[in-house]
This record gives sequence, C-alpha cells and structure tokens, in this order.
Amino acid sequence: MNAAAEPVIETLGLVKDFGRTRALDGLGLSVAAGEVHGFLGPNGAGKSTTLRILLGLIRPTAGTARVFGLDPWADPVGTHQDIAYVPGDVSLWPNLSGGEVIDLLTGLRGGADAKLRAQLIEEFEFDPRKKARTYSKGNRQKVALIAAFARPARLYLLDEPSAGLDPLMDAVFRHQIRRVSRDGATVLLSSHILSEVEQLCDRITIIRSGTAVETGTLGELRHLKRTHFRVTGLADPARLAALPGTYGVSVDGAAAEFEADAADLGAVLAGIAEPGISGLTAAPPSLESLFLRHYSDSDGSEVR
Repeated sequence: MNAAAEPVIETLGLVKDFGRTRALDGLGLSVAAGEVHGFLGPNGAGKSTTLRILLGLIRPTAGTARVFGLDPWADPVGTHQDIAYVPGDVSLWPNLSGGEVIDLLTGLRGGADAKLRAQLIEEFEFDPRKKARTYSKGNRQKVALIAAFARPARLYLLDEPSAGLDPLMDAVFRHQIRRVSRDGATVLLSSHILSEVEQLCDRITIIRSGTAVETGTLGELRHLKRTHFRVTGLADPARLAALPGTYGVSVDGAAAEFEADAADLGAVLAGIAEPGISGLTAAPPSLESLFLRHYSDSDGSEVR
C-alpha cells in the first residue's frame, strides 16, 4: 500500500442534517487504497448515513466527500461502476428468483464472472431457483453478498453485511473479504460485530454521534484501554486497591482481579510481586473493551 497515494475515500468536515436532527457532525474519514477499514458505531451513530453519502444517494449539508477523487453526488456514474455495495437490510423483487436478482445486480456493473458466481452460490449454500419472496433474512443477505463478490470491484461498501448469517455462512463471508483484499480491493466495513472487525480490518474508525472519535490500527488504539489481570495466591489481595494505576479491584479469597492502564503496567507488576503468588493471567485490551469505553457515560455504565 502506498501511503502517499490518494485515499480511495476521504471526507472532510462532513455534516448531514435531517430537519433538526444532525446525523453527521463534521465527520472526517480517510480510507487508503487496498485496506480493509472498519467503521464502528452503534445504531444511530451515522454509519449508514455516511455510506449513503459515499454512494451519492443523499447530499451532505456541509463538508466534502470524495470517492476515487470524485464527488459521489455530482458524479455517481463515475463512482458506482467500481463499487460493490451490500446493505444490512436487503429488500428484493419478490417475483424474481434469487439467481435472477443476482444477475440483475451484477449486470449493473457489467455482469458476473460465471465461475465465481457458481463458486459463491455453492459456498454460501444458496438455492438461486427459489422466488425472492420465499427467502429468509439470511438468504436475502446472501443474494446481496453473492452479487457483490461475483464481479471484482475496486471498492466494497458493506453496511452490516453479515446481519442474519449463521456462523458457518459468516465464515464464508470473512473468507471472501480476505480474498478481495488479497486481490487489491479496498473495503469499508460498517459493523458492530467486534470480533469480525478485529479479524478482518487493517484500521478502524470509531464514530460517535456523527463524529469520528478515534482512528488507527487496532494496535495503535489498544493503548486507550486497560489490561485485565487476575492474580492468585496473594497474602493480602485487598492491598492492590492502594497501588497506583489499578482500577476496579475485586477480591475472592486469595485471588484478585483488576485493570491497569498501559502506562502503569511496569509499576503494577512490580507492586504485585510477592513470593506466594501461584497464578497470574493478563488479558490484552480487546476491541470490544475499547469500543465500550467510547460509549460509556461518566459513571462507567454503557450508554444505550
């Protein structure tokens, strides 16, 4: 990946108002060529609104959005020919078969690769002969995914794409993301499935109330969250609460659990060292803990 190359996606100061409701509030987002970029946030954070602007379906109130260097509102034809899009809630033409819908959708981008189409239908265990009105949510999602992956694209815009898939089909989806990434495509993956983002994404952007609050690789962002420790065999486990840099100490007999900030790990490890320790486990900060930290109020409870 060439860091000096023009971003495939770039938004600056992006604002979108729906009446008195502000869905996006100065969003800045940059997605480099060839990366899989996770776009994280709960429902209502502005993820889908951002994707609709990138697709040229709605016009921003203020700020700029560029896809392949083009304004998607002013030049949707120039951007759409290289984009594959999967929404989180797929609606299909009820009287068409699944195969006919796939062919219709891929036809908008020049037609499917026949071999790849057949392979995807087999891997997703999908019956293309049935009418779309008979499909479950998971099968409707498969139609959109097969159509997106059955013809190569430069950019994949995926809005909660694995919604409704069972674990086996979700594994197939993840395999396809890795495949198109190896082929050099760029992926913007909007999701709240944190394990999915951890496994697939090169970088992530966390969005809250229409604003990007953090952007970086998972390694770069993990410093923002505390590491969880469990120590057994302590003579006086309650004393850990007095150690600088420890938080949420809970004691169960001779065992204690607590969290520590990354900057204080050295001092904390030195402070817990004693001859009687029989066990020590440390869990590295996860994307889930990082995510919840950004969506918690002042008393530490999760915002709903």
